[in-house]
Amino acid sequence: MRILLWHVHGGWTDAFVRGEHEYLLPTLPERDAWGLGRGGRDWPESAIEVHPSELKDAGVDVVVLQRVEELDEAERLLGRRLGREVPAVFLEHNTPKDGSVPTSVHPLADRGDIPIVHVTHFNALFWDTGRAPTTVIEHGIVDLGPLYTGELPRLAVAINEPVRRWRVTGTDLLPRFAEVAPVDVFGMATDHLAEALEVPDAAVTGVGDVKTARLHPELARRRLYLHPHRWTSLGLSLLEAMHLGMPVVALGATEAWRAVPPEAGAISTDVGELVAMARRLVDDPDEARARGSIAREAALSRYSLARFLRDWDHLLGDLAGTAVPLVGSNGREAR
Repeated sequence: MRILLWHVHGGWTDAFVRGEHEYLLPTLPERDAWGLGRGGRDWPESAIEVHPSELKDAGVDVVVLQRVEELDEAERLLGRRLGREVPAVFLEHNTPKDGSVPTSVHPLADRGDIPIVHVTHFNALFWDTGRAPTTVIEHGIVDLGPLYTGELPRLAVAINEPVRRWRVTGTDLLPRFAEVAPVDVFGMATDHLAEALEVPDAAVTGVGDVKTARLHPELARRRLYLHPHRWTSLGLSLLEAMHLGMPVVALGATEAWRAVPPEAGAISTDVGELVAMARRLVDDPDEARARGSIAREAALSRYSLARFLRDWDHLLGDLAGTAVPLVGSNGREAR
């Protein structure tokens, strides 16, 4: 198939474009949100940069939408109605953000011609998608192998914009863990983080937005991975850290409980328990390595690239006419 999608979520797309299809990525000279193309990433040749003006004649078989605004833009560029003249699916990366969360209605709720795909079961549970066809395809991770060394008695965490997002990402919890060992925060806009937390720079260090090729080896040098997010879909950095063989200390919120077995480190809503386990792992490198091995096994079992691509092929086959039942969030088959 020839699949049209915008480069919105680089980590997710990194897995998706490794299937057996052609992936058309709108590309503009300014490389903005509507034309990032490959974004300089090392993707297979089947991830093809295409100028938006060429899409009408590009033979697009299916559209993967990730932003509501893409629906009108895709129809304009293709000159065809999505869900009727060309199959489309809406990929929902996020937990609900606005209103009363348990009753948050998805923008595409009750639209029967465009299925909604959630990346976690938690998201599917908390979004009200009405009778819209709905399914879950959990993340897949490109496995870089067990790079973990844990040589640095430091904690690694990945948070984009930790000052702006604050309690959402658990930024306010970092000083408690910094009492155990220095915390290195990877991600965008991590400068001035220590100042915002009112802690010494040596206690919480904003490492910044590190390129993927360097990020994973650097994470793997830290003794453990910390996941303090209160409200998030399911950070790919957490799953990547587990693939690397890192032990994990995670706040037991949203989908994290499904991803992290307790034997991989600790998962709890009791921050005191998490701090205690972080201290234990910092003090005992052998236990840290053993728990990291368990984390890797769990990640390979649930979040393998092969399973991810197989699930997507199954769904794409359904869009092409193969019968695969999709259900609405009310539990009824959406047919």
